[in-house]
Amino acid sequence: MSVSQEPRLPGPDHPITVEPFHGRVRVGFAGHTVAETSRALELREASYPPVYYVPLADVDHAALRPSETTTRCPYKGQASYYDVIDPHTLQAVNDAVWHYRDPYPSVREIAEYVAFYPDRVELEVTPAS
Repeated sequence: MSVSQEPRLPGPDHPITVEPFHGRVRVGFAGHTVAETSRALELREASYPPVYYVPLADVDHAALRPSETTTRCPYKGQASYYDVIDPHTLQAVNDAVWHYRDPYPSVREIAEYVAFYPDRVELEVTPAS
């Protein structure tokens, strides 16, 4: 790993927190529920909007197609992507889901979770009352 590939640690200049989300997260696409859970994690990073990570166990795997896209976050690690597809019509949206299979230790909680781009799917986040 080169110096530029070394993980960066969250801190005062770039805080990251991962906590259980108290509520429900539902992901839809083309009238189909792709994921629904009350076990999501809420990741807050610096000044970015919160990201809701859904357990892989709560995702309809028939609606995911692996993508060849990968990216690297200096704080979280290497991300792989999935396209979301409607298994009936094969309508798809590319790279709508990302997953850190082996995230850096500071965010290890998200290893078995995926996150969805809210502008590519229908993301409903309902806090517990």
